[in-house]
Amino acid sequence: MRYEFEPFTLDIDRGLLLKSGEDLAIEPRALELLSLLVVNQDRVVNKDEIVEKIWGGRIVSEAAISTVIKTTRKVLGDDGVTQKYIRTLRGRGVRFVGIAHVALPAQAKASEAQMPTDDTMADSGRPSIAILPFRMVGYSEAYSAIADAIPTELISCLSRLRWLTVISRGSTFRFRHDDPDLSAIHAILGAHYCLTGLVEIYGAVIAVSVELSDTRTQAVIWSERFSGTVSDVNKTRNEIVTHVISALELHVPLNEAKRARLRPPENLDAWGIYHLGLQHMYRFNKTDNQIAAGHFECATQLEPGFARAYAARSFTSFQTAFLRYTTDTTQDVSDARRFAEKCVEIDPVDPFGNFTLGRAHWLRGDPEAGMPWIDRSVELSPNFAQGFYAHGWADVMAGRGTEALAQLEKAIALSPLDPLLYAMQCARGLAYLQLEDYDNAFLWAEKGARAPGAHFLIRAIAAMICKIRGDDEKAQYWAKAMRERRPDTSVAMFFNAFPFENTEIRALMASALVSVGLKND
Repeated sequence: MRYEFEPFTLDIDRGLLLKSGEDLAIEPRALELLSLLVVNQDRVVNKDEIVEKIWGGRIVSEAAISTVIKTTRKVLGDDGVTQKYIRTLRGRGVRFVGIAHVALPAQAKASEAQMPTDDTMADSGRPSIAILPFRMVGYSEAYSAIADAIPTELISCLSRLRWLTVISRGSTFRFRHDDPDLSAIHAILGAHYCLTGLVEIYGAVIAVSVELSDTRTQAVIWSERFSGTVSDVNKTRNEIVTHVISALELHVPLNEAKRARLRPPENLDAWGIYHLGLQHMYRFNKTDNQIAAGHFECATQLEPGFARAYAARSFTSFQTAFLRYTTDTTQDVSDARRFAEKCVEIDPVDPFGNFTLGRAHWLRGDPEAGMPWIDRSVELSPNFAQGFYAHGWADVMAGRGTEALAQLEKAIALSPLDPLLYAMQCARGLAYLQLEDYDNAFLWAEKGARAPGAHFLIRAIAAMICKIRGDDEKAQYWAKAMRERRPDTSVAMFFNAFPFENTEIRALMASALVSVGLKND
């Protein structure tokens, strides 16, 4: 594996550190430490790990550890004062704080990439899926069509997802077998994934089992069982379609990223790099966001017409500006819109691209201006949960509490495991706050703040709502949790992120935020 952090290239497999292409002399232990820190750049590496990796767990002195750290810094032109690349966190360990990207394969940088010929590369690119007709168990003439109706509807709905290639019904419905051969489906249809189902009807009960498999490995990556009554078969069908789309949005990118990590870097294509980036994008911290942005930039370099990767670049630029990862966000505000516009220019019907373009207007303090794009994202894909989520947030900031609740409830129902679930929940808390339902506001704000991945502004919302509700103890708890993540959080930072229109609600929020310790600068 090769990593680049200008002007250095770290080739772990070959045991080399290069500077501007020139081989640098580096002591073996310093190279091992640098490799350990770069590979784990998303977290702090404690001294026990360093000792285990470099000295095989033998007892060594603090001075020996400090010497290796100092030597490593010196090779990079760094020191204990500047700490440009290696930062010491007293009592915790050390961390690589530069931004190291997986190096682009040499052939990827060529002006004309050659077409892949081996099996590994033939299986790369945009994920594809074959949805087979479901099997029936327990015949009921009145409902026999359901076994074809559900997959037909899934094909129609999934074809609106621009990140997934859906094999046509005419091809997939030829595979009417009790036990379909996944390897044959892969070989004949070129599908990376296969969705199969079993419909059971016994009297008044209908049960549908759904299974998603990777045709390249024959591994099952997701399965679920749904049940209902035959008298309410349409409700069951809608539930299945909604949950399958949500599951694919979650599990296919995870599986693609897993496969990409197992490939040699030189065999990664634009889609593989894109899926690796997705694994960092939703972690909502500065380091992971920069790593994700680097992956997405590589993806667009490899494939200039890769619309979805431009939308992802908009997302990371939005995150940088929204969470104030830099003191001057002017360029990031501009990039959030520019990259989203590029996505929509390439692919006008990409729901994610329309979503990012609509949301980019928030950074300019005008969420209402982005509403047409948000609306368009859910018109293009009625099951696009993040579109409903963004609509709900815009409603909240415009003071439309009741409308916001409806949009956010829809988003959560569509994607109960969404990476932005905590934000959906916290937005519901704000909607209830505007309706003066302080108990529900508290319930949902806390639920969001306790969720994995919740960033510091979510905790600020929880502290604010607790204060308004009169629960000072909880307010201080969440204010402390917020400061642990971001000590410089201020009232201005809060309203830059959430440009609420109503002056009365802004005044109420500002007073509560100041009361829990936010700077009012």
